[in-house]
Amino acid sequence: MSEPGLIRLAPGRADAAAAEKLRALQILAEATSSLPGDAGVEEWLGRFLATMIRLTDAAAGAVRVVAEDGRQLRLVASAGLPAEVAAREKLMPLDCGACGVAVREAAVNPAASALACATHTSQSWFAGFGGMIVVPLTHHGSVLGVYNLFLRAPRLIPGEVVLLYRSIGEHLGMALENARLARENLRMTVMNERQMMANEVHDSLAQTMAYMKMRLALLLDALRADERERALKYASDLQDGLGEAYADLRELLAQFRSRMDPLGLVHALQGIAAGFEDRTGVALTIDNRLPELDLTVDEEANVFHIVQEALANVARHSGARRARVVMEERAGEYAFSVEDDGNGFFALGSRAGATGEPRELRHHLGVNIMRERAQRLAGRIEIANLPQGGARVGLAFPVAAAERPGGS
Repeated sequence: MSEPGLIRLAPGRADAAAAEKLRALQILAEATSSLPGDAGVEEWLGRFLATMIRLTDAAAGAVRVVAEDGRQLRLVASAGLPAEVAAREKLMPLDCGACGVAVREAAVNPAASALACATHTSQSWFAGFGGMIVVPLTHHGSVLGVYNLFLRAPRLIPGEVVLLYRSIGEHLGMALENARLARENLRMTVMNERQMMANEVHDSLAQTMAYMKMRLALLLDALRADERERALKYASDLQDGLGEAYADLRELLAQFRSRMDPLGLVHALQGIAAGFEDRTGVALTIDNRLPELDLTVDEEANVFHIVQEALANVARHSGARRARVVMEERAGEYAFSVEDDGNGFFALGSRAGATGEPRELRHHLGVNIMRERAQRLAGRIEIANLPQGGARVGLAFPVAAAERPGGS
């Protein structure tokens, strides 16, 4: 007596089922070992269609992904479909026929019918198929796409083989989900960088332009009143402001063109140091006291831009001859500091605004930009004059990635 739930096959059919199971295992291994990069997942799904057709002994096939509207399936690739049929199949409702069943149930449909496809496309071509297998591409229970595999004649698919189809679909679904997350991360990165660029322009160039606009109004008043001395003073202020705006613009362009080195943060900072003295007249050294630096790509980028901004401030405002970047770990935090031997900052209380912070820091040193980036790291910016002269701009944030937003 056979066990419940098992189908006893004749020897010939048992051999065929074993061969099909072996092919499915081989293709599952192929799917696992060759998941594509984020950018080319749909092209890869199209190439993998030939493998799925070979696995199921299908006569034709198609692969579809859920469209952005979440209500339709979009044809990514097909094999064996006439051009006019593929054209009608570009978009189809998510709940259409056998695909709709597979989507609703998030399960392989091994005994589907192609009749609904014939009805949807009004193409008699589908009438030539006696069966169809629909393999959903799933991730955590959500269907992200399907493979349609058209069979000339219906046939029994053993349960264990159906489970292997399901595993293949889960691996392919994972590739689709990874690609979706990569696109979302890219959008967020672009949006954040655009916002940071706007903030940097506002905190540097826009502030100087606003100052020049006010001076221009005073200059016009002085000219109308025929006050030569006052007019010359405002003209001189405008000339100084224009020079500062030009320098700010050049610095901003240099920063926007700078990109993180693909070899990592330390290599990127060493690259800055290599040409820093030639560009600025300030000798720069990198003091790396970290035997190992465990940061994500986003965290490295934020640290790099903070240090880059601090070094730009040294070049523009400090009057320093030497500077150094110190990288160390203390009290469970990564600490990056930029130190110089220049003039230092105004004392806190001298020419300070309502926050107690010198106006020079707010208007010319991009402190708000650095603090925004530090907040992404769950960290803080520290600014101080050094006892021996000069100044320090420091960044500190937790070592443990789990304690930082977006840490991995």
